[in-house]
Amino acid sequence: MALAARRQVQGPDPTGVPPTAAPGVPPTVRRSQLSDEVAGHLRAAIMSGSLRPGTFIRLDETAAQLGVSVTPVREALLKLRGEGMVQLEPHRGHVVLPLTRQDIADIFWLQATIARELAVTATERITDADIDELDRLTDLLAAAVGSTDTEAIAGIEFSFHRVFNLASGRIKLAWFLLHAARYMPALVYAADPDWGAAAVDNHRGLIAALRARDAAAVAEHVGWQFSDGAQRLTAKLERSGIWR
Repeated sequence: MALAARRQVQGPDPTGVPPTAAPGVPPTVRRSQLSDEVAGHLRAAIMSGSLRPGTFIRLDETAAQLGVSVTPVREALLKLRGEGMVQLEPHRGHVVLPLTRQDIADIFWLQATIARELAVTATERITDADIDELDRLTDLLAAAVGSTDTEAIAGIEFSFHRVFNLASGRIKLAWFLLHAARYMPALVYAADPDWGAAAVDNHRGLIAALRARDAAAVAEHVGWQFSDGAQRLTAKLERSGIWR
């Protein structure tokens, strides 16, 4: 998928900061943002099993596929090296490192831990207008799931959690969740109709708990999202054969 299309899928981040550079932003800043997008594309491919362990990521091929120069691809690979997702092999290039079941469990545990903390605070602070907006977004999500529009599903789901996380007022903690959430391949979930139906049902339960100001129930619904997500991704990777 071209990076311009990926920007539409991802939507705004949960802090409300615009994802693209404004006119007049120095080229080095714009380049950094582009390398972040390339890293996001490669990260999702690794997490979904599309880029398998042992695969070499070629600069020229990747740049051509994404419609960018080799510079942001090179910078993206440096980021992924720092995350332990790829390794530089002398005279050969960057190779995808193994992704273990424990890696998946750890990533989703971290997200769930942060998200539950945000959820408890959001239950206390969220306004009726924000809850109504979550209701509206859930209706949109249900319609998108019914039409199997994966890009719309991913975008609406992102918007739902943006509204919810902002309601906590804990912007710095929401930033940590955003960065942990980079490891969730959103389009993999959006393409799964079973996940879509379950997500809609869970959202409706979450909204009911918010209206009742039931923090324990809200945290339970939020925790389910990540335990379910971990199970689905682990099962997908099992089927792909990367752990054989």
